[in-house]
Amino acid sequence: MGAEAQGLVMALEANFCRVQLEQPGPGGEEVLLCVRRTRLGKTGQQICVGDRVRLEGIDWPERRGAVAAVAPRTSLLERPAVANCSRVVVVVALAQPELDPLQLTRFLLTAERTGVAVELVLTKADLLSEEQRQHWCQRLQSWGYRPLLVSAHRGEGITALRRRLSQPGIAVLCGPSGVGKSSLINALVPQLALRVASVSGRLQRGRHTTRHVELFPLAVGALLADTPGFNRPDLPREASELAVLFPEIRQRLAEGICRFKNCLHQGDPGCAVGEAWDRHPLYLACLEAALAQPGPGRERLELGVKQRGSRREPRLDQRLRQPSRRRLRQSEPGEE
Repeated sequence: MGAEAQGLVMALEANFCRVQLEQPGPGGEEVLLCVRRTRLGKTGQQICVGDRVRLEGIDWPERRGAVAAVAPRTSLLERPAVANCSRVVVVVALAQPELDPLQLTRFLLTAERTGVAVELVLTKADLLSEEQRQHWCQRLQSWGYRPLLVSAHRGEGITALRRRLSQPGIAVLCGPSGVGKSSLINALVPQLALRVASVSGRLQRGRHTTRHVELFPLAVGALLADTPGFNRPDLPREASELAVLFPEIRQRLAEGICRFKNCLHQGDPGCAVGEAWDRHPLYLACLEAALAQPGPGRERLELGVKQRGSRREPRLDQRLRQPSRRRLRQSEPGEE
């Protein structure tokens, strides 16, 4: 069987994964290039960056090995796939490209699904006036987030960001293409000198520079994951899971209870969430997109709603329903 060891997957490259060993090898080896055992593929186990794995069949002189088992995960960011992250940092630009509230909302929903701490970083802050910056800060605070404004070009906010990310664990940077994630990492860890690219002038879209997920050491026990940018994150497979991913809805539901057992929080009378919050139109757009997704989750959800035109209406909790007048008359004793 050969030598065995434990390690952390730092990067996936083609059919190989780069594993950082927990303990150096007999020749001081710290990183091995590993393949996956066939039995893992047969059982459908996927290896992700951030996974803690057991290696076997190690060839120390060649610095090669094979992943034999994957330890249980504490969390999983599905897209991009990163396991065991302790915080997800959503990175968006204030300008070039212009901040899109709906796109940002979808990235925040993806981050919230992991169940770990979510941070929000706004890059290219030097391109906006102080009034515009304050507007975005106040608006995003009403969403339930404490945004950090940074400028990699001027070095603004980098020290505060490093302080946030230097806590033990894996912090994942995710966001659209061209918002400056690689520039941020270069500012945080200058010796990496990651490749960066400017935004397309004609389309104002970001250009991909990061091609795969990779972990970089930031401080003792703290790792930072750079991820490829993409522009349209997936929504939850179950539309009923959408509401709890909005901090504003969670807060309102903690203060009041909806009268509907399967309320979709579309502003119906008796809904504890209501419509008087900034992201309500964005929530409705995400809800419509989630309900339009094919699959059994949508069918199960639609069994509990009434259709009236293009609007889906929730059903009143059965315990709150009053008997109909016809039923009351039928239960009354007959006249003699």
